Amino acid sequence: QVQLVESGGGLVQAGGSLRLSCAASGRTFSRYAMGWFRQAPGNEREFVAGISRGGGSWDYADSVKGRFTISRDNAKNMVYLQMNSLKVEDTAVYCCAARLSPLGYVALTDREYAYWGQGTQVTVSS
Repeated sequence: QVQLVESGGGLVQAGGSLRLSCAASGRTFSRYAMGWFRQAPGNEREFVAGISRGGGSWDYADSVKGRFTISRDNAKNMVYLQMNSLKVEDTAVYCCAARLSPLGYVALTDREYAYWGQGTQVTVSS
């Protein structure tokens, strides 16, 4: 099992940047593909970004391509989401998620992930 704890959320003006972090417990972090999801009030949870267990493959939702970057540090059991050029519509609770995966696999849907963090609030003001 793996436990996930997000941090780095907050209030930022439109056009600004935030970096979210997700700390994972356990000694087998490098066996897990990781993802970031978000959920705004009244909306369904949506995929934001995913990264393979080795960090060599990734994918993004169209709405964040070119603005967000997912990365990981397997030595530190960490995954990050760098968010630039933030928009009001990026406001949501952001969660990281993990699943055991083969090499190179990026999971794109929430039902593929077995482990979830509690989330961190990101609020973008106009």
